[in-house]
Amino acid sequence: MNLKNKTVDIPLPTIRRIPYYLRLLYEYDKMGNEWISATEIGTMLNLNSIQVRKDLTFTEIIGKPKKGYLVKDLIESIEDFLGWNSKTAAVLIGAGSLGVALLGFDGFKRHGLEIIAAFDSDPVKSGKIIRSVKIYPVSDLNEYVSRNEVSLGIITVPSLYAQETAQKMIEAGIKGIWNFSPAKLQVPDNIIVHEEDLSEGYAIMSVMLKHYK
Repeated sequence: MNLKNKTVDIPLPTIRRIPYYLRLLYEYDKMGNEWISATEIGTMLNLNSIQVRKDLTFTEIIGKPKKGYLVKDLIESIEDFLGWNSKTAAVLIGAGSLGVALLGFDGFKRHGLEIIAAFDSDPVKSGKIIRSVKIYPVSDLNEYVSRNEVSLGIITVPSLYAQETAQKMIEAGIKGIWNFSPAKLQVPDNIIVHEEDLSEGYAIMSVMLKHYK
């Protein structure tokens, strides 16, 4: 996985941990708990409380000695940090099986991400509506991104076409690329890229299962 952006100083492990904190906080809030401490978070998630406090400083929330954090305030602070309390519009290129699966994933909208259009090079798919999202020809990308002020693009094309697709997104004005293809993209330093390598997760599980004793 690669998050490429020299202006971001937040450690990737911190970014990966914070959504786990948020899920725990949602549960605490449902149970009616008003306060939570870094020690409680660490205990529940098997993390060092010092690391938890350090992570939470990036959300700019300040806890109270001996009490910790107000659960609702911490939820709001983390959602703001993650950008999940505001809408982010995205376009997707590659309306194959993986692309269609992502179009149907409701979890994105719960976190403020909405895929507002999909693009595909197959003319047969052009004009179709999949999971309430219209499919456009790739040739319409520039005009659509400009008209709708889209900053995030999702790549679900075969790896052979991923670099070309990324270049088209950049030319259209996309600033962030979420790449679900196996290809490692080469992009300018001012473009944010996250490589979502699905084989990585399986590799970890496979090795762990093979060597588990």
